[in-house]
Amino acid sequence: MQQSPKIHAKPQEGAPVKPPYAGPRKSHDPWVHLLAGASGGFATAISTSPLDVLRTRLQSDFYQPISRTSTSAPGPIIPQKTNHKTLRIIGNIYKAEGWKAFFRGLGPSLAGVVPATAIKFYVYGNCKRIGSQMLGYGEDSTLIHAQAAISAGIATATATNPIWLVKTRLQLDRAQTTTGTRRYRNSLDCVQQVLRHEGLRGLYKGLSASYLGSVETALHLVLYERLKVILQKSLGPSDQKQTPTQKEITSWISTTGAAGSAKFAAALLAYPHEVIRTRLRQAPLENGVPKYTGLAQCFRLIAKEEGMAGLYGGLMPHMARSIPSAIITLGVYEFVLRFIGTPE
Repeated sequence: MQQSPKIHAKPQEGAPVKPPYAGPRKSHDPWVHLLAGASGGFATAISTSPLDVLRTRLQSDFYQPISRTSTSAPGPIIPQKTNHKTLRIIGNIYKAEGWKAFFRGLGPSLAGVVPATAIKFYVYGNCKRIGSQMLGYGEDSTLIHAQAAISAGIATATATNPIWLVKTRLQLDRAQTTTGTRRYRNSLDCVQQVLRHEGLRGLYKGLSASYLGSVETALHLVLYERLKVILQKSLGPSDQKQTPTQKEITSWISTTGAAGSAKFAAALLAYPHEVIRTRLRQAPLENGVPKYTGLAQCFRLIAKEEGMAGLYGGLMPHMARSIPSAIITLGVYEFVLRFIGTPE
């Protein structure tokens, strides 16, 4: 009689057993990571759009009230307290532009977040598998997570920078004081104006800061993978029998806890690149000359005019948006992977 094909896979008594999260067990077909990442990005873009608009405006200098000892004399900008500025911008957005303004740039956000997260997790998931095979380390090693995260960050930034530039321009767009009309009618008009006045390179402004942001991506995903395993083991030991419902609850708790904690630490350490990226993507001044021309120049000018506090403008709205975003994105991503099935 022919034996079941799974009988020979059972370990013998006394034989060493691999830990539950080691080896290539987590590998999926390439398209699965693409679908899971896109699903997480779609849910995140819609649910966090108002916080994204607020964060972008606080990172920019377009909406900062300027206070000087003399209105005509040059000197450093003295920014208002962050909480006052946040409340003022929220009030002004609602009064002057209505509730729909909190969803300005949602189209580019959806067009950016969905492919961005799809690309990010497609590259991340498959680079873990490929890196493990090439380097001879398990997929759960820190080295494999780090190289996969950096690769994912660089690939995502390169592919989606034009979309984020358009989204930033639309979120910062306001009625001109002379004509009362906005600079950009819609996303297509924004792209056309950028190409006409700034050339193809204009669509890639802020790319250098995005590459710098790959460090944050690496920190976030490496910390997330480590914390997730720790929480999974503490909530449900591998030798403890659990029902499918208990396993699902354990997975959600470990995913959300690890995603939120890892994002908080990574975003806090790497936040200045967010401000620099937003400033580099701003529309040129009315004379057509950009205020910020490069990564180093932007950093020096912000530090000179606004102090080091300027490099942390919009930090609280960013945290209020990015932490839930990380929880939603990774939660949906992991759920889709579990729903489709983890190969043994």
